[in-house]
Amino acid sequence: MGVFEFFQRSAGKWRSLRTTHHLAFRRSESGGTEIQIRALMADDPQILDLCRLHQVDPATAVGGAYVTWEGGMAWDREGEQHQGETVFALVPDADDPGQGTLLRSLGYAEITPAVGRYRLAGDRLELATPYQSMKAIEQFWFVNPNLRLRSSTVEWMGGINTASFCTECRIEDADGQPVTAIVEPAAAQTLATFLAA
Repeated sequence: MGVFEFFQRSAGKWRSLRTTHHLAFRRSESGGTEIQIRALMADDPQILDLCRLHQVDPATAVGGAYVTWEGGMAWDREGEQHQGETVFALVPDADDPGQGTLLRSLGYAEITPAVGRYRLAGDRLELATPYQSMKAIEQFWFVNPNLRLRSSTVEWMGGINTASFCTECRIEDADGQPVTAIVEPAAAQTLATFLAA
């Protein structure tokens, strides 16, 4: 599976259940988010604009995704919302298409355009994005076509500040049709084994 195919497999609407560990405070909080993902072909205007923003030749991009999200966490103040949108563009290395440069219109840990790296190792996608004062590392993998897992860490001042784990269930496919079969029995057993480890 190529990295753009991973983005295509992710297209649709997802319900994400998240637990974030704030390591400095030795506390954790939970929350939920609805995420909408649309795969973008290499010639999509949003991909072309993002490449120009980062001064990257648009001809080197192989596609990307447009992502929106809305949700909340347990420690949110009244009226506080976690919502936004971003565009990703994939620019593979010339000698290894399994890794390359990841362009973002909006970062994961800071609200600013960002440039990071991606690497596809087997069925797992890793995104590493440095910012001015921190670094975020995210990993994504599928248990089955409608169940995706995600982990992330944010490093600040040389140490890991937060660590998060998300279970993401697809609720609509790429065409907006409802998804009813989230986890088959075999996949449920795989997930239970993973969580118990």
